[in-house]
Amino acid sequence: MKTSVLVAEIGSTTTVVNAFDNIMSPCPKFLGQGQAPTSVLNGDVTIGLKGAVDDLKRNLGTAELEWDEFLATSSAAGGLRMTVHGLVYDMTVRAAKEAALGAGAIIKHVTAGKLRRTDLKRLEDIRPNIILVAGGVDYGERDTALHNFEMIASMGLGIPVIYAGNIENQEEVRLIAEETNTRLYIVENVYPKVDMLNVEPARKVIQEVFEEHIIHAPGMSTVRDMVKGPIIPTPGAVMEAARLLKEHLGDLVVFDVGGATTDVHSVTEGSEEISLMLISPEPAAKRTVEGDLGVYVNIAHIVEKIGMDELKKEFLDAEELVRNAKPIPETDREKAFVERLVKEAVLTSLERHAGKLRFLYGPTGKKTVAEGKDLTNVKYVIGTGGALTRLPGRIDILKSVGLQGKGTELYPGKEAKVLIDNHYIMASLGVLSKRFPEAALALMKESMGVN
Repeated sequence: MKTSVLVAEIGSTTTVVNAFDNIMSPCPKFLGQGQAPTSVLNGDVTIGLKGAVDDLKRNLGTAELEWDEFLATSSAAGGLRMTVHGLVYDMTVRAAKEAALGAGAIIKHVTAGKLRRTDLKRLEDIRPNIILVAGGVDYGERDTALHNFEMIASMGLGIPVIYAGNIENQEEVRLIAEETNTRLYIVENVYPKVDMLNVEPARKVIQEVFEEHIIHAPGMSTVRDMVKGPIIPTPGAVMEAARLLKEHLGDLVVFDVGGATTDVHSVTEGSEEISLMLISPEPAAKRTVEGDLGVYVNIAHIVEKIGMDELKKEFLDAEELVRNAKPIPETDREKAFVERLVKEAVLTSLERHAGKLRFLYGPTGKKTVAEGKDLTNVKYVIGTGGALTRLPGRIDILKSVGLQGKGTELYPGKEAKVLIDNHYIMASLGVLSKRFPEAALALMKESMGVN
């Protein structure tokens, strides 16, 4: 059997392979999916990849499978680990974080101001894949970013460093990098002016650096040889898909509840009314990742948040269900229990991702301000990932998003439409969109049942 494209999602626990055909035609097809445990702990991710391809063959009913192109996303080997270092936490640091998260990174350490010895020690311990240094608006404060870059470069970690700070420092940063043999990437300032974010150039370079230098999981060099297109972090691929879909459908928010984390991606400028109240800028495309909200690896955190006594009101055997938790629930009872956990993960991640209104009181009376991401213009609430594409109650879980606001939260309204990535291919289509955007959009809309 011959197909146009295979896309592999090489995750930390599971590898999924999706097959697509007729990619260059007006009617591209999703043929099927295979999956297998990721084999990074066995010393070679290609073992898991081969298992997923074999599973795909079984699902397609074919003994042989050929393809024209092979693409991939990866969060194996811990994903894309980054540290971020800026000047003022609510300004350049936050802008740098937005760039890193939007590119699909897992942020392991954040600092504001000049680095201290304890910060350098943490860098040594973390050994991130990429370090991002920012600080100062263009033609503003220079010393902090220069100090931080010089301290990091002098450590000789051999880790790529992206500089995205005050434009006036670029020449000196280049000299320091040359003297210390530091792999340096210079991009536009993530915070060039007060109240102005410029995160897209940094996001683009972060993904490029990930692909060029950071594929260190055992066997990934073999995968790189197989792949014709880019390998990007899986969360970054979901963001690419969300941005493409937003262009054609309208403002949206995507929830991806997994075994270890819950990711939220929103693509919306928000309402004009709220934008006039914002006390600090927000990116149009925003991602947050909640490392404590996983329904398998981090099940204990969600159970603790809900409370075991509360869970027992609905599930008398809650303790046993937690003790015997599986990566994929099998019985109706297990599925119902996981649905309760998934709902908690969705609503908690919504609360952390979205902004809210605040009231300030002064000599002139009460003033209303907005802080954080405005989701009030969101027209679509989308579910992807294993839990929100497979559980029976997935639609009701996502409908609850539009029923949560109590007046001050900047949440989607109850009129927002729920869409499900039924084929569980959103991440694959994000990487596919880099080469075949029209096919990716058509396949995404088909998966979600929209025209």
